Formats: sequence, C-alpha cells, structure tokens
Amino acid sequence: MIKNNSAYKTIGEVAEILGLINKKSGNINTHTIRYWEKEFKQIKPKIFSGNRRYYDEKNINLLKKIQFLLKSEGLTIKGVKKLLENNTSDYLKSNKYDENLNSVERKNIKIKLKKISNMLKEIKNLK
Repeated sequence: MIKNNSAYKTIGEVAEILGLINKKSGNINTHTIRYWEKEFKQIKPKIFSGNRRYYDEKNINLLKKIQFLLKSEGLTIKGVKKLLENNTSDYLKSNKYDENLNSVERKNIKIKLKKISNMLKEIKNLK
C-alpha cells in the first residue's frame, strides 16, 4: 500500500525520516522522539487506538527543527525550549534556518558518499 505524503506517520517512520538509526545494530531509535515529546510541549502526536503515536507534517517539521538545533547548532535542551517558546524567534522564521538545514543535509550526503567511496576502494584493494 502506498501512503499519502500528507498522511500521519508512525513513530518508526518519523525516526527513519530523522535518521535516528543505531549505527551498530541498524535498529530505529524511537526513544529519542519519546524523550523529546516529554521535553518539548509543542510536540503533540495524535494518539489513536492502542496508544500508538501518529505524527502529522507539522509535528515532523518541529522534530526536524529540534534535531537541527540540538545536533547541528549545538544548543542545549534548555536553549531550544527558549527558542521554541519565543515563537517569534527571527532565526526560526528566517531563511537562514532553511539554508542551514539544507547545508547540513548536503553535508550528510557528502559524508555518506565519501564512506561509500572509501568502501569501494577497500573492495578494489582486496582483489
């Protein structure tokens, strides 16, 4: 079944979108999202039958912002809370945020490509 892009996403799907995958085991780390839900009152997933969490596009974008501010910008949880509570933050509303996010995504792609290139070189050396 093909899922509509605007449909709700499960916590596992959101963890994949955010790249929250354990590098050793390859398992999805959903506990990070649950922790952020406790810390940031702005994250409000829909809870349907069976207490399963479902996230809309607004919540996914908020999680992306939180991840970016924590991981790429080096802010603390407290610092991110202040930025999010002050919803008029020029930084979050500016194009600078989008440009930085795109820059980080490009950097991640370059890192992955470099790793793949190195792996290919190692494989060629084995022959």
